[in-house]
Amino acid sequence: MNDYVLVINAGSSSLKYSLIHAESGEAVADGLIERIGESGGHQTHRGPDGETENSDAIASHEDALRAAIDAFETHGPSLDDLELAAVGHRVVHGGSKFAKPVLIDDALVAEVTELVPLAPLHNPANLEGIKVARRLFPDLPQVAVFDTAFHQTLPPHAYTYAVPSEWLEEHGIRRYGFHGTSYSFVAGQAAQRLGRDLAEVNLIVLHLGNGCSAAAVQGGRSVETSMGMTPLEGLVMGTRSGDLDPAVHGHLARELGWSIDEIDKALNSKSGLKGLAGENDFRELSRLRGSGDAKAQLAFEVYCHRIKKYVGAYYAVLGTVDAIVFTAGVGQHSAEVRATSLQGLERLGIHLDPVRNADPADDGLVSTDDADVAVLVIPTNEEWEIARQALDLVRG
Repeated sequence: MNDYVLVINAGSSSLKYSLIHAESGEAVADGLIERIGESGGHQTHRGPDGETENSDAIASHEDALRAAIDAFETHGPSLDDLELAAVGHRVVHGGSKFAKPVLIDDALVAEVTELVPLAPLHNPANLEGIKVARRLFPDLPQVAVFDTAFHQTLPPHAYTYAVPSEWLEEHGIRRYGFHGTSYSFVAGQAAQRLGRDLAEVNLIVLHLGNGCSAAAVQGGRSVETSMGMTPLEGLVMGTRSGDLDPAVHGHLARELGWSIDEIDKALNSKSGLKGLAGENDFRELSRLRGSGDAKAQLAFEVYCHRIKKYVGAYYAVLGTVDAIVFTAGVGQHSAEVRATSLQGLERLGIHLDPVRNADPADDGLVSTDDADVAVLVIPTNEEWEIARQALDLVRG
């Protein structure tokens, strides 16, 4: 059997795809199709011939996947020649049902459909990608890999909210956590770089992108994470508020007459760094700070302060920590975020090396040699993790 897996991540108006050699992690080709169902669709495909672009209108996800297949045939590599082993699908919310990858069949589609109320913005798009891929690749195994699966090891005291018990029992209101494929990949990489078995190490992992979350990983198992029933809880993010007094919802409804949908939209798409500084791109935020913008400076300080609070809390949860790991766009590229978030934690054995932190080497180590807690910068690779999990499942 070949080791190539086509990884699909379907959004509401976009489709990302990657052709991954699951054993090596090599991305043989990848692409992004945007503005599906809108005027001015756009496709980017990167393969052996380099990067190509297409601006034809794309009416549906089926048209998008057909356009991706055409790009493989035109610009390479040919999917027929490679003989795919499987198609791997990112599915955001698996609820409490799915703790591992699952082969997709009609029953699986029905179960994921039942979970749509927990992720109304994500699961319907993920399902559309699954349905289209099953029609276009009817003879290939299709595998669902869930963002929430890694966190199914959370103990009840970590995932249970202090609300009426029937809310959990009847409506599934509990902490689920997200970014699970990223945590799974990064935790394994961290153990390798420490020269330790994953089962022997305790990690605090900080996934800092436009969406941000933290996780306490004990022996390869998630025991605490910052995102909750939805990705809104926890750290300050690009456009999401993170932790917030729940009474704010009632106050806004009473004072401004806002509906629940209006409040939800404001907290998810108009808050976070964007709400504080008018900008959710961290590079632009840095430029504004450099020009003396007070709102941008406050946004940066709130962002880093929240990270520091979670580092301290998860240190307490784990008892001992072998490494703190920064990953995703901001975590990987912002030396200033790393330094500010960990400043003052020296008594916990956390000591950054400023030279290493400014320009991390290939091993990702940015702490001093004598630090009790290693600090690592590790690029995440969720597509490789999805491909690897999918291949492992179909191989049995």
